[in-house]
Amino acid sequence: MSHKRIPKRKAAIAVGGVAALGAAALLLPQANASQDGGARGGASTARTLKADDADDLAARLSKLLGDAFAGSYYDSANRQLVVNVTDVSGDDNNVIVQAKKAGAEVREVDNSTAELQAAARTLRTKATIPGTAWAVDPRTNKILVTADSTVTGTRWDRLESTVDGLGSGMATVKKSAGTFRTFVSGGDAIFGGGARCSLGFNVTAGDGSPAFLTAGHCGVAAQQWSDAQNGAPIATVDQATFPGNGDFALVKYDDPNTQAPSDVNVGGGQSVQILQATEATVGQQVFRMGSTTGLHDGQVLGLDATVNYPEGTVTGLIQTDVCAEPGDSGGSLFTQDGGAVGLTSGGSGDCTSGGETFFQPVTTALAATGATLGDAGAGGQQAGDGQQAGDGQQAGGDQQAGNDQQAGGDRIGGGQEAGAGAGDGSDAGSADGSGAADDQSGADATNGRASGTGHGSGGGNAGRSGRSGLTDTH
Repeated sequence: MSHKRIPKRKAAIAVGGVAALGAAALLLPQANASQDGGARGGASTARTLKADDADDLAARLSKLLGDAFAGSYYDSANRQLVVNVTDVSGDDNNVIVQAKKAGAEVREVDNSTAELQAAARTLRTKATIPGTAWAVDPRTNKILVTADSTVTGTRWDRLESTVDGLGSGMATVKKSAGTFRTFVSGGDAIFGGGARCSLGFNVTAGDGSPAFLTAGHCGVAAQQWSDAQNGAPIATVDQATFPGNGDFALVKYDDPNTQAPSDVNVGGGQSVQILQATEATVGQQVFRMGSTTGLHDGQVLGLDATVNYPEGTVTGLIQTDVCAEPGDSGGSLFTQDGGAVGLTSGGSGDCTSGGETFFQPVTTALAATGATLGDAGAGGQQAGDGQQAGDGQQAGGDQQAGNDQQAGGDRIGGGQEAGAGAGDGSDAGSADGSGAADDQSGADATNGRASGTGHGSGGGNAGRSGRSGLTDTH
């Protein structure tokens, strides 16, 4: 997810050709979904909505429904918001009528929000086991608990016993073939202290200086970061949180005149203009950009996820099915219409076999660091900085014909072909294995990271075998 945040020069980016082409195709204009779909048959009066609009509606209905509200999710196939409710009786029926009139599809479920939150607290108390993760899945109205391949023997028995103790219909357990780890290694690739990560989003720090967000586990791995392997530092960590309540870092550019445009470079000369930070919605389609594997897409599966990495427990994350690999850590998770959603934290698997991935919400990172998304020099971007007309952008960084980047109108990725951007990754991925291995303090340091990060060079598949598990996405 190269955001062209680097002063006076561009960081290299390796975009996997076929995968990037597939994700880019999804960024092309799409026909509107049918408006007569509905949940569980029968005529539906639910409105068709964009994911961001559905999130806004869900926030309003949460207040309206009060204790009856039991979560919500976005039905991407029908483009509708589905709202879960419990204890529908008496006056609550009037509230539900209002919810339907507001445009939501309403369904009655068994588990209330309070019950699900209590179950999550029990898991935190009794089953904080390295290699486990959990998040509420509003589509099943249960907590989805995931255990990686390291959870065996007495640890598996402990997890299973805890889940059983929550009661029938409260949680489900999924076994992952991989291992949970962070993905240290890289949008634009950044390098520090033998580690490789990805730049997430350019921001303006609270003191007005240009900066960027990346993963917290990257921020604690090294204090200074460069845009080239073994290159001179260009930015210094200002704040970093990991593990704990989040996985994010604010890194300030050393040169206060650094131009830091608010966009994500998705390869092939294309970029997505980032317009605002946005909350994730379960069921929402999202795109991830990283310096190792390039552009990939998927859906949000859960919110407020807890992940027990080998380095410690991290809370408040977004769970998705978007693949990632070492080096993608810190990279951008965003929407088609320019919403900044998350920063790549970690997960299991790879972009060949798939897996689970977790992201730090951008909104939370901004609130904690005091940074704001956008104009850290973006308005002063000149044509010579590489943003030319044809990409939809003029001198000054203003994007024409698609500046609104609404769903269905996005032009991003239209010129991206198989292998596009792969050649840009010579610096980012060719020798990355040596540094990336140093970045992992856990058992995966040499088993997946060195080989996997080599994938950036030319967008090939070298090194994908041997990667498994929850990984740190530095």
